[in-house]
Amino acid sequence: MDDIQRLVRSRRSLTVTHLATLCAALGLSGCATAPITQSGALASYRTLEESNGLLAKSVLNVNKDNVLAAATVRIMPTTFAGDVGAVLSEPQQRLVANAVDRALCLDLSERFTVVPPNERADLTTRTFITQAAATDPVAAGASKVVSAVPGALGVPVPVPRLPIGLGSLTIEAEAVDRRGRQQAAMVWARGANSFTNSPVISQAGDAYDLAGSFSADFSELLVTGETPFGKPPKIPSIDRIGAALGGKPKNPACEAYGRDPGLIGMLANHLGAPPEWVDKGAPADAQASTQMAAKR
Repeated sequence: MDDIQRLVRSRRSLTVTHLATLCAALGLSGCATAPITQSGALASYRTLEESNGLLAKSVLNVNKDNVLAAATVRIMPTTFAGDVGAVLSEPQQRLVANAVDRALCLDLSERFTVVPPNERADLTTRTFITQAAATDPVAAGASKVVSAVPGALGVPVPVPRLPIGLGSLTIEAEAVDRRGRQQAAMVWARGANSFTNSPVISQAGDAYDLAGSFSADFSELLVTGETPFGKPPKIPSIDRIGAALGGKPKNPACEAYGRDPGLIGMLANHLGAPPEWVDKGAPADAQASTQMAAKR
């Protein structure tokens, strides 16, 4: 398992470095853009400061001492703010929102004890999708066709995704304490790119993929009490790697969001199959209880 962790770290480092070089060389033509929003969904925006990564833009703040003092966290259901979800069907909205919540639960479990939404915790996360640009399935399909064309020696060679029809995602999130006071907040925006986001033949393809990227960044903010950007990638724990492969999550509360599609999901993504085909989402009983807790 140590070898797996080293491989994950080295591949992440190479991916980010190569992507930064490629995007710079192409003038970012292969990377979609996403707007930073201010929807009014968060308790406050006054102290947010710019903190951008190589791929994501963000404004954020965090009360490091208070966040690090917290031991428990509950995750309120992610929702689409206003009519932003109109570009996706209702089942696709549920799929993307659940992908955000599942990844948040798995990532926050690296330090916190996650409790169900109907229980009190030191911190409560509230997450709102404020902008989503749909993936163009036709363009994604064309990218898959191009990538399958053999090279000069008859062997398929890696081909960047066509820089058209790329989706994007903007999310506003905060963590409040037991008295409802904001202790951390982030407005996060990122577009899909031609190099690391595989083309998927679904309008929800890129939004689904980017949901995990947001959750990793926001979770890192809460786990460390510091911006997740401008630092070398961290090695995921053995528990997190196992959950990513579809195994049992470290924290039982994460079962409410269903298991990660794991290797089947990775294969489907590689083939361009819609995530709707392989991600079963949250169990029906868990969806009902979560929705009830959100209304309280």
